[in-house]
Amino acid sequence: MHRRVAIVTDSTACLPPQLAEKLGITVAQIQLRIGDQVDDEARVPLPRLVDALRDQEDVATSPPDPGAFFWTYADAATAGAEAVVSLHVSTDLSRTAEAARQAADQARVPVHVVDTRTCGMSLGYAVVAAATAAAAGGDVRRVVAAAQQSFRRSTELFYVDTLEYLRRGGRIGAAAALLGSALSVKPLLTMTDGRIAPLDKVLGAERALRRMIDIAVGRAGGGEVDIAVEHFSAPERAQSVLEQLRAKLPTVRRFLVTTVSSAIGAHVGPGAVGVTVSPV
Repeated sequence: MHRRVAIVTDSTACLPPQLAEKLGITVAQIQLRIGDQVDDEARVPLPRLVDALRDQEDVATSPPDPGAFFWTYADAATAGAEAVVSLHVSTDLSRTAEAARQAADQARVPVHVVDTRTCGMSLGYAVVAAATAAAAGGDVRRVVAAAQQSFRRSTELFYVDTLEYLRRGGRIGAAAALLGSALSVKPLLTMTDGRIAPLDKVLGAERALRRMIDIAVGRAGGGEVDIAVEHFSAPERAQSVLEQLRAKLPTVRRFLVTTVSSAIGAHVGPGAVGVTVSPV
């Protein structure tokens, strides 16, 4: 299908591959390093990453190479796109948008790089909104506006079993104040101004997950919303959270359960569960 505006994002959007393909979204892969081995995150088996994290192997992430973005934009131009909208993870978490901008300077068609100041399905639903607007024939301004309306109104909540993995990766920012918590006190986190920030501390995992659900319900309010439940090596927890949200939120347009990208999983660690609330 010919579209005037092509949509590109990165793998921290956590979009299920089938959804990205259906909407014509191109996903650039964040690079994942375990020890001396570097590869696209989608090519690293999940059990391998989980074992590496638990065994305290050296794990790190890095943005896609600018060259990967250049060829992605070139392919879009060859396919007939008149412009590209490239939506990416917060620059406070990754230099991905910077790599995209380097490639955009060399592209044959105008490329509009957007730092969404978020990650996960808050980014993912913004990308979906952009792709939907592009499929309807929207120009660049309309496509970017659809994405901005989505990510600016979205809430990203997540529970982690421990802050240790975020500490290792240098991603916790203000959440560092929670590091002294007792082992049984579980942190809830959110995205604020493009950074991971503490939201609450709750005694015990189950109580923390229930608290996260209550916060999500409050953020949803009475309007129509899209909901995503994301997890890293915690499918049973994610399913339980989904079922509780279904019971409490009758005005949900779309429910989605997905595994977070390995690049995010490397920082939040096994057992993490997130909820995205995206007003329609």
